[in-house]
Amino acid sequence: MMFFSRLKASLVLGTVLLGVLLCLPNIMNPPASWLPWRTIRLGLDLKGGSYLLLEVDMNAVIKERLDSLADASRQALRRVGITQFVVSAQQADNRLLVRLGDATQQEKALATLRELATAAGTGISARPDLDFSTQPDGSITVTLSPVALRERATAAVVQSIEIVRRRVDASGVVEPIIARQGENRIVVQLPGVEDPNRIKELLGKTARMTFRLVDENANPASPTAPPGVDFLQMEGTGGQKVAVRRRVEVDGATLTDARAGQNGQTGQWVVNFAFDSAGARRFAEVTRNNVGHRFAVVLDDKVITAPVINTPITGGRGEISGSFNAASANDLAVLLRAGALPAPLTVVEERSVGPELGADAIRAGAIALAVGFVLVMAYMAVFYGLFGWFANVALLANLFIMLAVLSLMESTLTLPGMAGILLTLGMAVDANILINERIREEVANGRTPLNAMETGFRRAYATIIDSNATAFLSHAMLFVFGTGPVRGFAVTITVGIATSLFTATMLVRLFMVRWYARTRPATLPV
Repeated sequence: MMFFSRLKASLVLGTVLLGVLLCLPNIMNPPASWLPWRTIRLGLDLKGGSYLLLEVDMNAVIKERLDSLADASRQALRRVGITQFVVSAQQADNRLLVRLGDATQQEKALATLRELATAAGTGISARPDLDFSTQPDGSITVTLSPVALRERATAAVVQSIEIVRRRVDASGVVEPIIARQGENRIVVQLPGVEDPNRIKELLGKTARMTFRLVDENANPASPTAPPGVDFLQMEGTGGQKVAVRRRVEVDGATLTDARAGQNGQTGQWVVNFAFDSAGARRFAEVTRNNVGHRFAVVLDDKVITAPVINTPITGGRGEISGSFNAASANDLAVLLRAGALPAPLTVVEERSVGPELGADAIRAGAIALAVGFVLVMAYMAVFYGLFGWFANVALLANLFIMLAVLSLMESTLTLPGMAGILLTLGMAVDANILINERIREEVANGRTPLNAMETGFRRAYATIIDSNATAFLSHAMLFVFGTGPVRGFAVTITVGIATSLFTATMLVRLFMVRWYARTRPATLPV
């Protein structure tokens, strides 16, 4: 056990040297652009930045479900020949009320509506989300079930997190932290972003884009819109309204790409978009049948542009023009690529951390790390002499290797992560303390120096593995079930446990073997 071949010794020392080299990207710029220069990134509390707490509007989720259910109910009832009815949504009670003109058609209407419940079970919820009840006057009440509503709300939050992540990543923010909080809230941390207004605008828009025909017979100046028509404001016109039909001809959900660019003839900024195959066919059909009519591009109930269709657009590609500049065109392209939110997001809480506060946190953390490191080294040197200094060198090597692994992972370092590094340094010498105490016991029992070292390592090894294994499992669970900085703390500790096992049991043993082979001492300096 107390023998190292040249190959084994070279591998141990080479690992330490590699750890030192992998730490260099954190303190110097890359000498060449093609080098894989991986570094540890600083979190919000160290680098400064913005913190946003967003809330998903669950009322909007319920309203959208009721509105779509009401439209589907009207179409289904007309399809089976029921013409006299009134469908009204009661959002406060999460239900629809269907009043029939002929009470004898109640059973037929109920069977038709039940088919809608079966179809709903294949959508966002895995089960039918409708409960039915009938009244003697022939009316039918359709209620959204609480269980399915919770499933729909959970799915809306999960989908919102994914879309928020896409939008933030596309905006260029490095290493954002996006996580769920509670039932319907999302935490967004943006390191390095001191002014979050642009990000808030990106995240605050639902970004549901539709293509709808303009009703050229309706007068937008009228106090009320005719049935099937909405008077929507047109962007960049100072409040001018456009009469747009409610029927969605092409849904923006069929878009596959959107990029900001400039029109080759006018030089104005535009957004170029492309549809999938189904969207391209539908877009071509609509433009072919409506040449000479205006086609409105509607984003979140505002008309971006409403050009006249001059020729059919059959290639599945087009461009959106308007009063864009480079930034607004790029923001719209980001929104369209990321997809529409299932419900609006509102900013519940907003905080900004300045870089000065982050610098103070780094300084305080560095001081704590240095003081703790020095105290641990002093303790080992005083109580264990030369073997304590072997442990101190291994402790320094452990720090380099741990930082190297975190750099390769491009981990985000936060204040809890710095605390994890300090805690790891304290835990790292536990193994050396166990080994040195075992060696002391064997020396006291009369063993020779070489025999005492070999027996001390062997008997301490099982205890070291047991203690580190339990610590590793507990912090692995902390990573699995924790969020945000807690996971960063867990990552730092688990990496530190693995690296300290290597330095304590391999590097320190190599030092002892080389020292013993060179000096052949009669007694051990413990």
